[in-house]
Amino acid sequence: MSPITAIQQNGSTPAPAAAFDLDAYFRRIGYTGERTASRATLSTLILCHAQTIPFENLNPLLRWPVRLDLPSLQQKLVYDGRGGYCYEHNLLFSQVLQTLGFQVKHLAGRVMWNVPEGVVPPRSHMILRIDFDQQPYIVDVGFGGMTLTDALRLEPDIEQTTPHEPYRLIKANDLFVLQANVGGEWRSLYRFDLQEQLLTDYEVTNWYISNHPNSHFISGLIAGRSDPDRRYALRNNVLAVHYLDGRNERHELTTVAELRAALTEVMQIALPDTPELDAVLQRLISLSPESQPVPHRSA
Repeated sequence: MSPITAIQQNGSTPAPAAAFDLDAYFRRIGYTGERTASRATLSTLILCHAQTIPFENLNPLLRWPVRLDLPSLQQKLVYDGRGGYCYEHNLLFSQVLQTLGFQVKHLAGRVMWNVPEGVVPPRSHMILRIDFDQQPYIVDVGFGGMTLTDALRLEPDIEQTTPHEPYRLIKANDLFVLQANVGGEWRSLYRFDLQEQLLTDYEVTNWYISNHPNSHFISGLIAGRSDPDRRYALRNNVLAVHYLDGRNERHELTTVAELRAALTEVMQIALPDTPELDAVLQRLISLSPESQPVPHRSA
């Protein structure tokens, strides 16, 4: 029984699953370091993952199912060279960490990034809690263009550095709010509590956000990936590049070939070989400029 299957039944952290191909995952992210449950291993794995497995929503956009079972996650994100969104990233990464001996719990949060003031979104985001050396940490490798590139101590009111932006957690009653310092301004990404979630909790919301007609995951293209000195964010046919030195670029892609190149070369996605993909990409190219959202490192 895999850890992903077992959390559905009782929420416990089970023994590693023999069916999980850790070697293939390490090849996918280019990791050659130690296989120990250490802080250094955790940091390196997070950074490697964020720089090689992109955030992307091609399955919902193509009206394909998003499956959260371990074989499907491993096939799509590891063997097929694809990416995914938060449930796919964090469930796969949870399996990796548990296989290495980390103690992992699964949490849920409400996204605040680019959400208008006063709007209360559903608890649709997945976060990992790692307990290591009697210190709890937050890990999240699935938040689009603002994905964490290191673990954060679950400790409020301190600025914590990462290979990219500084982050902090603030406490609001029983909730934690994760904030990032973007351009000198602290901006909220999401809020969460410490109630442990089961796979069935994620399955319900996963179906909703990958099928509901009002979900932005089925109405437009979203992709993101990090490099050592920058972050990429793609929203429909607008590609943004946010450099760590404060520079920003915005590129409007005007052909299907340019959009394909952004997905394969910038986001490093092995695109599925399906005839409907180009038709979907052409629709995104044809959107009027007025209807295009600015890709503020979208999650």
